[in-house]
Amino acid sequence: YIYKYLCPMNFITTKLGILGGGQLGRMFIQAAINYGTPIHILDPNPACPAVNLCDSFTCGSFNDYQTVLDFGRTVDVLTIEIENVNTEALFQLEKEGIKVFPQPRIIELIKDKGIQKQFFVDNNIPTADFVLGNYKTKITEFPIVQKLRKGGYDGKGVQILKSENDLSNAFDSPYILEKLIPFTKELSVIVSRNEKGEIASYPTCEQEFNSEANLVEFLFSPAKISEETEEKAQIIAKNIIEKLEMVGVLAIEFFLSENGELIVNEMAPRTHNSGHHTIECSYTSQFEQHYRSVMNFPLGSTKLKSAGVMLNLLGEKNHIGTPIYKGMENITNKEGVSVHLYGKNQTKPFRKMGHITIVHPDLEIAIENAKAIQGELTVVS
Repeated sequence: YIYKYLCPMNFITTKLGILGGGQLGRMFIQAAINYGTPIHILDPNPACPAVNLCDSFTCGSFNDYQTVLDFGRTVDVLTIEIENVNTEALFQLEKEGIKVFPQPRIIELIKDKGIQKQFFVDNNIPTADFVLGNYKTKITEFPIVQKLRKGGYDGKGVQILKSENDLSNAFDSPYILEKLIPFTKELSVIVSRNEKGEIASYPTCEQEFNSEANLVEFLFSPAKISEETEEKAQIIAKNIIEKLEMVGVLAIEFFLSENGELIVNEMAPRTHNSGHHTIECSYTSQFEQHYRSVMNFPLGSTKLKSAGVMLNLLGEKNHIGTPIYKGMENITNKEGVSVHLYGKNQTKPFRKMGHITIVHPDLEIAIENAKAIQGELTVVS
C-alpha cells in the first residue's frame, strides 16, 4: 500500500475519467495524450468539445447519482472540469477505492460559496466581509455584492446591487452578500498538489474583465505587481491548497485593494481560464500539471518561458448558430500568436469559443500586440 501510494500510477494502463467534456476537458486531453493514458468522458452533450479526442464517451448527466456512479466504476482515477457534479456519487466511489481528485469533500466545500467563505475565515485567509442570505433576508446596505451560493459560472450568479431599485433583480436562491471592495487589480494564482504532498504554483497573472459580460477579456503574465505582493500571493495560494490537502489544480482569485492588501475572492478546484496562457508561456501547462497531480507524478516546472497575454474569444452579440471565425488569416500570420478554438458547434453572445495567446519576451510589447489584434478575429454565425 505504501509503495502504491508513493509511486506514480502506470500511465498506459490506468483509465482516467473526466466529469465534463467542455473546453477544459478538451485541453486536458490535448496535454494528457502525450502520455498515452486512456481518457474517458461523461458529458450530457453528445457534441461536446472533447467528444472526438477521448478514448470513450458516455452521454449522461454528471449531476445524476447513478450515472456518475456507473461511469466512475469503469475508471481507476476520476477528475472533474466543473464543480457542479453529483458529490454523493463521488463519496461512494471514493469508498469503493476509486481515486477521485479533487477529493469529494473539497468539491463540496468549494461549490458552495458560503461554505467556501467560512473556510477562509476559519483559516485566517484574507477575504471580504460577508453574510449569508436567502429570500427572507432584508437587504438594506448598498452598494453590495450578491453571489449565488451554488451554480454560478462564467460571471453568472454575481451582481452588484447599487440601490433599493435593484432589489427587484435580486437572487431569491441562497446567496452571500459581500462588502464591495475598492480594488486596483484582479489577480490569480494557479497552484497544484499531488498525493505525495508536492506543491507547485505559477507566477501570478493579472486579469481585465469585460464589464458587460463579467468575463475575463484578457489576462497577462507575469502580473505587474511588486515582489512583496507576488510573494504574499504565492504564500496564500500554497497555504490554501496545503490546508485543504487537495490533489489537483486549484485556481485562486484575488483582489488587490487600493491600500495594497491581497483579498481572496474565490477559488475553483480545477483548471481555470486564468491559466490558459501556460500552454505557450510555461514549461508545464496547467493541463499537464493537473494530469501529473492526479496521476501522482512529480510536478512540472512552473517557470515562465516567455511573458504573454491571453485574449478570450467570445461569441459576438446578436449571433446564435453555427460559428464562423472571421479574420483567422489576419491572426495566424502574426509572430508569437497562437489560436485555440474549442470545437463548439454553436456560438452564442459572450460564449467562450476559444482563446488567443500572444507571447513576447517583453510583456509591454506582448500587451501592445494583444490590444492591436483584439477584435481582428470575431465569432459570428
